[in-house]
Amino acid sequence: MHTAQTANSFPSRLVVPNLRPYALPAVFALSGLIMGSWASRIPALRDGLQISHTLLSFVLLCGGLGALISYPLAARMMSGLGARRTVRAGAMGLCMVLVGIGMAPSVPLLMLAVLMLGVTGGCFGVGLNAMAARYEKAAGTSRMSMLHALGCSGSLCGALLGSALAGAGIPPSSHFLAIALPAAMLLWTASQMLQGGDQRETIERKAFALPRGPLALLGLLGFCGAMSENSIADWSGVFMKDHFGASEGVAPLSLSAFTVMMLVCRLFGDRLKERHGARRLVSFGAALSACGLFLAVFAPNAWLALAGFACSGLGLALLFPFIFSAAGQQGAMASASVATLCHVGGLVGPPVIGTIADVLGMQMAIGLIGMLSIIIALVASRSRMLA
Repeated sequence: MHTAQTANSFPSRLVVPNLRPYALPAVFALSGLIMGSWASRIPALRDGLQISHTLLSFVLLCGGLGALISYPLAARMMSGLGARRTVRAGAMGLCMVLVGIGMAPSVPLLMLAVLMLGVTGGCFGVGLNAMAARYEKAAGTSRMSMLHALGCSGSLCGALLGSALAGAGIPPSSHFLAIALPAAMLLWTASQMLQGGDQRETIERKAFALPRGPLALLGLLGFCGAMSENSIADWSGVFMKDHFGASEGVAPLSLSAFTVMMLVCRLFGDRLKERHGARRLVSFGAALSACGLFLAVFAPNAWLALAGFACSGLGLALLFPFIFSAAGQQGAMASASVATLCHVGGLVGPPVIGTIADVLGMQMAIGLIGMLSIIIALVASRSRMLA
C-alpha cells in the first residue's frame, strides 16, 4: 500500500518548461553572434587573400548592395510565407553563407558570398522586425531597446570569440563552420517556437520611397548612423592592425569595445528616455561618439584607441532605437522610408571609408566617421520628431 501511494505521488508525465517567451530574444542574440563573428574576422580575411583597402571596400560594398536589393525578395517571402517562416529561411541562409565566406578561395567568390550575406540578412531582418513589432504590441510596452541590447550581446560574444580564435591562429573557415552548425540548429528550434507570424503580410512597393518633411531629418540621422556603425564594424579592426600594429587577437577588440558599451547603454535606454528625452540623448551621445573617435585617431597607443571606440559605442547606442520609435509612430510607410536611407548609408559607408583610407590613410578615414557623429549631434538637436 505504501509503495503504491509513493508511486502515485509522482507526476504522470514530465513537465516541460515553456520556452516560447525566450524564442524571439534568442533569435536576436544569435543573429548578433553571426554578424559579430563575420565582422571580427574581416582583417584575417583581408590578409588571407591579400586584399588592398580599396578592393576590400568593394567586397564590403557587396554586402550593403545585397541588403538593399533584398527587399523585393523579402516582400514576396512575407506575403507568401509570413514573418515566422521568413525568419527561419533567412536564418538558415545566413548560416550557410557564413560558411561560404570563410571558405571563399578568391576575391570574386568572396564578393559573391558577401553579396549573399546582405541578401539573406536583409530578408531575415525584415521578418525579425515584423515579429518584434508584434511582440511589442502584444506586450503593451516598449521592448525594442531590450531586443536590440540582446542583439548587441550576441555581436559582442561573436567579436570576443573571433578575437580569441584569431589570437590562437584558427582560420576563419574553421571558425565560421564551428559557429554556423550549432547556430543553425538553435535558430531552427527558436523559429519553430516563435508565436504568431504565420499569416501572410503585404509590404507596399512604395516602401522604398524617401522620407519627406520632418521625417527627412530622421532619415538623415539614420543615413549617418548606419554609415558610422557599419564603417566602425568593418574598419576599426583594420585601423588597429595597420596604425598600431595590433596582433590578430587585439585588433578585433575595437569592435568588442564598441559593442559592449552599446549593449550597456541600450539596457537602460528606455529609462533614460523617460527621464531626459530622446532628442537630448541622441544629440549628447553623438557628441560623445565624436570625442571617442577623435581620441582613437590621435591616441598614442592601441589601448587608448580601444577606449575611444568604447565611447563611440556608448554615444551611438540609442540612435536607431529612438529614430525607429519616432518613425513608427507615423506608420509603416514612415518606418520603411527611414529604413531605406539607413540601408543606403550602410551601403556607401564602408567603401567610402576604405577609399579614403587608401588615399589619405586610416587616421583620416576614422576621423571622417567622427565628423559624421558631429553631423548627427547637430541634426538631432533640430529634429522635432525625437521626443
